[in-house]
Amino acid sequence: MRIGLLIVAALALIGFIVVAFVLPQMAGTEAKEAAQALVSGAQPAQQQVAAAAEKAGNLTGSGKGVKVASKNDAKYGELKWIVGEDGGIRGWNEKNALEIALTPAIQAGKVSWSCKGYPVSAMPSSCGG
Repeated sequence: MRIGLLIVAALALIGFIVVAFVLPQMAGTEAKEAAQALVSGAQPAQQQVAAAAEKAGNLTGSGKGVKVASKNDAKYGELKWIVGEDGGIRGWNEKNALEIALTPAIQAGKVSWSCKGYPVSAMPSSCGG
């Protein structure tokens, strides 16, 4: 009888460890992968904005008409982006509660980008993580 109780207690402890430690780490890995997909999915829009801004010599109107189609990923859910007229790009993923903001700057005719995202723990190093 005691051995049976010890086995049940050990199995309960193992179950607790899985729920408390393993599952959150798996969710964290998925969020990091989804954040990387958000950042890389914005690259075509970044290229279009940069080309328009470098041609005009400023960022005014560089994002006008630039569209990024949302992407429905089986693993991460829907990834969405929107481009502002000033060329700023925002991306988000509701399933993993992620948000990124890519902000362009132009100096000496060249566009550079800064990226900030939330939550920081899920962001790739290129976006403040």
